[in-house]
Amino acid sequence: MAKGLQGFSWTMLLLFCAIQELGAWAMHTAVEGAGLGQPGDPALLAGGRVKRGWVWNQFFVVEEYTGTEPLYVGKIHSDSDEGDGSIKYTISGEGAGTIFLIDEITGDIHATERLDREQKTFYTLRAQARDRQTDQLLEPESEFIIKVQDINDSEPRFLEGPYIGSVAELSPIGTSVMQVMASDADDPTYGSSARVVYSVLEGEQHFTVDSKTGVIRTAVADLDRETQDRYEVVIRATDMAGQLGGLSGSTTVTIVVTDVNDNPPRFPQKMYQFSIVETAPVGTAVGRVKAEDSDVGENTDMTYQVKDEEGVEMFKVTTDSNTQEAVITVQKPLDYESKKVHTVVVEALNKFVDPRFVDLGTFRDQTIVRVSVLDVDEPPEFRPPSNLMEVQEDADVGSVVGVVTALDPDTANHPVRYAIDRSTDAERIFDIDANTGAIVTGKVLDRETAGWHNITVLAMEADNHSQVSRAFLRIRILDVNDNPPELATPYEAAVCEDAKPGQLIQTISVVDRDEPQSGHRFYFTLAPEATNNHHFSLLDIKDNTAAVHTQRMGFNRQEQDVYLLPILVVDSGPPALSSTGTLTIRICGCDSNGAIQSCNSTAYVVSATLSPGALIALLVCILILVVLVLLILTLKRHHKSHLTSEDDEDMRDNVIKYNDEGGGEQDTEAYDMSALRSLYDFSEIKGGDGGGGPGEGGPSGNPASELHALPQWVQSPDLDFSVFRDYICRKVEQADEDLSVPPYDSFQTYAFEGSDSPVPSLSSINTWSSGSEQDFSYLGGWGPRFRQLAALYAGRRGWSAQRSHCGRHLLNTSLH
Repeated sequence: MAKGLQGFSWTMLLLFCAIQELGAWAMHTAVEGAGLGQPGDPALLAGGRVKRGWVWNQFFVVEEYTGTEPLYVGKIHSDSDEGDGSIKYTISGEGAGTIFLIDEITGDIHATERLDREQKTFYTLRAQARDRQTDQLLEPESEFIIKVQDINDSEPRFLEGPYIGSVAELSPIGTSVMQVMASDADDPTYGSSARVVYSVLEGEQHFTVDSKTGVIRTAVADLDRETQDRYEVVIRATDMAGQLGGLSGSTTVTIVVTDVNDNPPRFPQKMYQFSIVETAPVGTAVGRVKAEDSDVGENTDMTYQVKDEEGVEMFKVTTDSNTQEAVITVQKPLDYESKKVHTVVVEALNKFVDPRFVDLGTFRDQTIVRVSVLDVDEPPEFRPPSNLMEVQEDADVGSVVGVVTALDPDTANHPVRYAIDRSTDAERIFDIDANTGAIVTGKVLDRETAGWHNITVLAMEADNHSQVSRAFLRIRILDVNDNPPELATPYEAAVCEDAKPGQLIQTISVVDRDEPQSGHRFYFTLAPEATNNHHFSLLDIKDNTAAVHTQRMGFNRQEQDVYLLPILVVDSGPPALSSTGTLTIRICGCDSNGAIQSCNSTAYVVSATLSPGALIALLVCILILVVLVLLILTLKRHHKSHLTSEDDEDMRDNVIKYNDEGGGEQDTEAYDMSALRSLYDFSEIKGGDGGGGPGEGGPSGNPASELHALPQWVQSPDLDFSVFRDYICRKVEQADEDLSVPPYDSFQTYAFEGSDSPVPSLSSINTWSSGSEQDFSYLGGWGPRFRQLAALYAGRRGWSAQRSHCGRHLLNTSLH
């Protein structure tokens, strides 16, 4: 049927275009005839021929032509065309030569392609009429338009999908959900091709749609999210105003039903049971219960509360914000012996109640929670729980301070024993009777040292010491008047020499370590030893202070520059206690304005007496000093005698170590040679050397004779070293027997070369000749290690004197 309608439309349009073209030609001919032959008409040509014009009107072409032949659009024609083919028609512009073709002789225009108005609605072209022979324009170029005529070939489309809307449950009928819109690409100004109407294809039981606006509304008032929370509605849009033959398109709209608080909370059970031990501390969770709510989101938020008086007193209910559960906790200590089962009524109610649905019922529910208390072995309990006791500070040792009492709360009622936690009473100031709980003093009390004592008393079952309870006890020491008043500070005052009688010198105040309940009251007077004092007076001001005034005219500090005034202070008791303090008054020189210039420090005591305690302390100090001096002198004498005895026996202390060159045998001032000479007789060596030379006469001989006079350290059968050996052995035995002497030295012998050395001695001490008589050329054959030594001995002739001197130095060093 659609194809038949399209053929009918083509026929009507072609007929309409032909009628329009014939009407336009008739009108143009009438106009042309009316204008022919008028003088002065600019249309007249130079040859007397009137100018002809174009003969056509606006052209139309139907879109979506499906015929096999080119579609005739229209005809352009010049009135000067006589039909002999002398005029050639051409076109240019949009689609010329491709979409639109023209017959050069007749001027007929055909469309060769299928056109779509939704892509392009009209084409603008230009027409030319030329002389076929000369190709000159016979008519001015003229512009014309070919419009594409619309047909209903585009269906409505929903371009903004997918559509998702929402509506609250239980909304009234006609509640707007959302709006959908479809667009049609056809020409809205031509016919009804673009007129769209809406309808519901699926879901019409619950929703409707406005046919003109596309607004979707609810069709029922009982939408229930808990039953169905989502609907899929199919909306159709039809063009041609919904008439028969119109095109249509559809879309699916998802409608979500949102929640409202239309369901109250409900407990799944009407009774819950929990158990807890009686020793559970306050705040322990007993259990959790939860009321169910079919709603979602904040509509399920609820609070819980305890409704009965007994439950409110013993238990507390809070809401877990994450799980919406009721948490039941202990609010007061439980006692199995007092009550074994507790019944708690818990109520749940919504936080946010919608007033529109109040008529649906109460949005709350209740349940019963039974809590069973389990019995455990509990420690004793102190009764009553008073933690304050008082005792006088002058109470005798063993006096009862107070009694604590503890009972076993269990049914067995075991006997209780008491003790004091010694970490709180390390000095054992108090004791407690283990059976009766009586607390007594263990030492003398002193409120001024410690006015409060905090101790911990332990109570435990007699047969189970692990069940222990503690009571913290505060003991207050009550004050008694056992401390005399004293001057607040060691007062010192200064008085000018020209002071007048009655002048205030010093205001005296006192301190008392006691704290009587009625407050302090002190009395001041001069001590009995100052009754003959005529220089100063004391005035009791009656406010626990006293004032000292001058009693005479002027003072002379040359006679006396310091006065010591004893003052007697008495408290109010009972019993009344007193003490004597001293006020030091200095006589000073002052200027004319009374400003003190200088004071002397010589003191004249009004009543100077030295107490026995001070005398004893002074004598003890003197005695200690004498003992120290005698001890130091004794140690010095003992040390000196010890050093003297060691000097007599140990010759090592006579060895002197120095770094300068020795003076040889002639140098006898640096050390005492007699110590060594007494151990060795050098005359034997002199007599055993086979005589000598001319140098035997005395110390003034030549160096060679001096060498003959010294002992030669050469192994000889005539030498006897037993004296050295005996001396060394004796010293070793003494060191071994004396455990207090450390092994501070070692003995090494350098006197012998040994008998197995193939090389003779190089020492100049062992030679009897001078350096000129020695031949050291054999040193060169000892190898590279002795090359430097051979060069030294072979290259110098003045070696004899130097060698003699070095020999004496080596001898002196070895002897030392």
